[in-house]
Amino acid sequence: MEFEALKESCLTCQKCGLCETRKNVVFGEGIPTAEVMFIGEGPGQNEDEQGRPFVGRSGQLLDQYLQAIHLSREKNIFITNIVKCRPPENRDPLPAEWDACIPYLREQFRIIRPKIIVCLGRIAAQRLIRPDFSVMKEHGQWELKNGTWFTATLHPAALLRNPRSKPLAFEDYISIRTKIEEVCTRTYL
Repeated sequence: MEFEALKESCLTCQKCGLCETRKNVVFGEGIPTAEVMFIGEGPGQNEDEQGRPFVGRSGQLLDQYLQAIHLSREKNIFITNIVKCRPPENRDPLPAEWDACIPYLREQFRIIRPKIIVCLGRIAAQRLIRPDFSVMKEHGQWELKNGTWFTATLHPAALLRNPRSKPLAFEDYISIRTKIEEVCTRTYL
């Protein structure tokens, strides 16, 4: 019930100006007991229209990578974004927007208690791993923070813009599968 209460609170949020331009809050989807969370920066147009994370072309690519390592939002992971409402024209979220949304993400962490967090793209990695994180140089590397393993990979939208980076991202997903096998007990049941 706690998870549903958090979701209801988030869906009616008016803590920043993004509430004025959104069509839907994108809370996230997947299993609320997932050991693995994938986190992007914020919803795009398709996500805003459907109220679901990663549903456009980049979401289709993400689903292919997930499927390759036997993960899916229906069975064993949770996918969300730091900012739950679409910034206009897909611009980067502003500091006030991050600050308004981060309590929802913290509560998602507290309730879900993931063992692994995968940051999708530079902005999520810089916000969740460390401010100077370079996704091109450090993707696929692991960092243990407060008992949770963090890594970052290239954002699926970046891979669509630069398909030559797809093999690098695939290596990251292989590393994710290996880490899941090391530290998770329920993900691959």
